[in-house]
Amino acid sequence: MIWITRERPKIDRIACPWLIKKFVDPEAEFLYVPYDQVLQEAVSLNGIPFDIPGVEYTHYNDQCTFDYIVKKHAIIDPAIAILAAIVRGADTDQHHLANESAGLWAISAGLAFNITDDTELLSKGMMLYDALYSWATHLHDQKHVQNSPFENLLHDVYQKLLTARSGDKKKIPAWVNELKEMIQDQIDTSFSFNINTISTELQVNPSYLSREFSKYFDNLNFGEYIRKIRIEKAKELIENTSYSLTEIAYLTGFSDQSHFTRIFKMHTGKTPSAYKKASQKSKPGTKGQ
Repeated sequence: MIWITRERPKIDRIACPWLIKKFVDPEAEFLYVPYDQVLQEAVSLNGIPFDIPGVEYTHYNDQCTFDYIVKKHAIIDPAIAILAAIVRGADTDQHHLANESAGLWAISAGLAFNITDDTELLSKGMMLYDALYSWATHLHDQKHVQNSPFENLLHDVYQKLLTARSGDKKKIPAWVNELKEMIQDQIDTSFSFNINTISTELQVNPSYLSREFSKYFDNLNFGEYIRKIRIEKAKELIENTSYSLTEIAYLTGFSDQSHFTRIFKMHTGKTPSAYKKASQKSKPGTKGQ
């Protein structure tokens, strides 16, 4: 079947052909023509027009043509659900829908700028979405900082915990202070290390690690302690730097602004914005409003 849309594609008009070829019609052919010729060419070639107003395969409300194809053809694939949010965010300028949407838009716009032939652009775009699909299928939970030197140091610290056989149960092991310092030093990175990762790597019961950790870290589990330190770091940055709240959220490991706001308020009783205003009022030489 021939599928026809308007020329100079960027997001939806490349993502949709990839989706159609992979899940709907492996033998599909795609034509890019001037906007005012799409319907005429569709009739002439008995093709399917898409991604223009007034046809079946198009945008509906806040969703794009990619979303419609997924629903129309009942494509049930967790990776496609991930991709759909990314494509929708990039195609409709709602970059908050997925962290990757802004990057997809930037790469797609750059490809369209460099490649003026739409057929060649589609060919290169197919490779891009093949890569995104592989990432969404196999790699989307991985972080760039995994297997970093810091992570390896944490492994060493936990190895000390597992091999230590001190007779004095009340004495705080040396690894506790070492771990606290390492966490504090590295808290402004995208911290992805967790108890389950440790237990898998060391082949020990995760409940044991959790129990031992909480004994020396304010009776908090690993995740709770990390969040607490992140919020302390965020408070310090709010009070002593000119960073925006978005920048502070990123620097303290929160990739999502709403998540940062919720956790910050849970720990401090105030939103980051309210805390910032209160901090500014309390500084010497700053008049209250």
